[in-house]
Amino acid sequence: MSVAEPRRIVLFRHAKADWPQVADHERPLADRGRKDAAVAGRRLADTGIPFDLALCSTATRTRETWKLAVQEFPQRPKTVYEERIYEATPGELIALLNEMPDDVQNVVLIGHNPGIQGLAEIIPGRAEGDARDRMGRRGFPAAAFAVFSLDGSWKALEPGTATLLDYWAPTE
Repeated sequence: MSVAEPRRIVLFRHAKADWPQVADHERPLADRGRKDAAVAGRRLADTGIPFDLALCSTATRTRETWKLAVQEFPQRPKTVYEERIYEATPGELIALLNEMPDDVQNVVLIGHNPGIQGLAEIIPGRAEGDARDRMGRRGFPAAAFAVFSLDGSWKALEPGTATLLDYWAPTE
């Protein structure tokens, strides 16, 4: 892959989780979360982005979200379950994405708030259409995702360097 081609980054928040008496890391999806994860997967597939890699938090709710969403894809990307995504700050998520090899063109990162929303707010220097307004109005609810492009290598990702291309969130 050439670094001259824009890279795509999708930040995808896990779907609605249940609140059983288990540790936070082990919380499963709620019934609504399972439905929303599949719908989000269809919407992600509709973007037509050929994902090379999925980086997914090791938390139960993110793994379940990804398992349901990826079933909607025409081709399953390589998936890496990454402990560093759980409870990560926006800066820690940027550092993780900076580690991506240049042969990875398109990444979906499945994680948690507040890190995902914080990252979605700081990396775009520009936005297409009304994506920024829609994201600003809705925030980053469960099962929402935002699509960004990045010119250059993964090491170039920092606040203000990406373009927000699209934003989607399920209806309440």
